[in-house]
Amino acid sequence: MFPMRKVKREVKIGTVAIGANHPVAVQTMLNAPVADVAGNVAQAKRVAAAGCQILRASVPTLEDVRLVEAIKSAVEIPFVADIHFNYKIALACVDAGADKIRLNPGNIGADENVRAVARACNAKNIPIRIGVNAGSLEKEILARYGATVPEALVGLLEKHDFNNIVISIKSSNVPTMMAAYRLLSEKCDYPLHVGVTEAGTYRMGLIKSGMGIGGLLLEGIGDTLRVSLTDDPEKEVQAGYD
Repeated sequence: MFPMRKVKREVKIGTVAIGANHPVAVQTMLNAPVADVAGNVAQAKRVAAAGCQILRASVPTLEDVRLVEAIKSAVEIPFVADIHFNYKIALACVDAGADKIRLNPGNIGADENVRAVARACNAKNIPIRIGVNAGSLEKEILARYGATVPEALVGLLEKHDFNNIVISIKSSNVPTMMAAYRLLSEKCDYPLHVGVTEAGTYRMGLIKSGMGIGGLLLEGIGDTLRVSLTDDPEKEVQAGYD
C-alpha cells in the first residue's frame, strides 16, 4: 500500500494552484534562444497545446523582460521568470506580469535586494520558487546536513514576511535527488517542485526521471514536476503526464 501524499501549504501560480489537495501540476521550460521572441512564443503555443500547466523561461537581462509580456499575450498558461543574480530583472518581471519568480535568494546580492523582491512579490501575491542544485552533494554530506541549504535560503525570504514559497532541490544524480527531497519534505510544509536536472537525452531522461520523479510521487512527495530533457519542451510535457 502506497503512503498518502504529503500535504503542503497551497501556493497559487496565476490560475494554477499547487500544494494542499491539488493535483500535481506538469510544467516545462522553453529552450529557444532568449533573443528569439517569436521562437519562444511559438514554443509556448506548442506546449500549451500539449497540456502544459506552468511555463518557465530564462530572463537573463533587462532587455529580455519583453519575453514576459509576449508570452503572456500568446498563451494563458501561468508564466515563471527564471532569474539569475540580478534582482532588478526580477522586479521588472513582476511589473511585466510574471506569475512566479524562480531565483536563489542567496545569489542576488545584499539583503536589501532580497527585501525589494519579497516586497514586490508580496504586493502582487506572486510566489517565488527557491531553486537549489544538489548536484555536488555527496551522500554523506547530504545525510549529515540535509536541507540546511534550502532552509537557510527560505529564511532569507521569511525574514521579510514572505511565505509564498515553492522549493526545488534538484540533482542529476537520482539517489542524491531523492534523498534531498525526502529530507526537505520532512522539514518544511512548502510545496515541492520535483525533477531530475540535466536528465539527458530523451531516452535516458525518461529513465532517470521515471525513477526519480516517479519514485518520489509514489512516496507522496511532490506538488509540481518537470521532466528535464535535452529535447523539445512539448516532449517534456508529454513525458510529465506519462
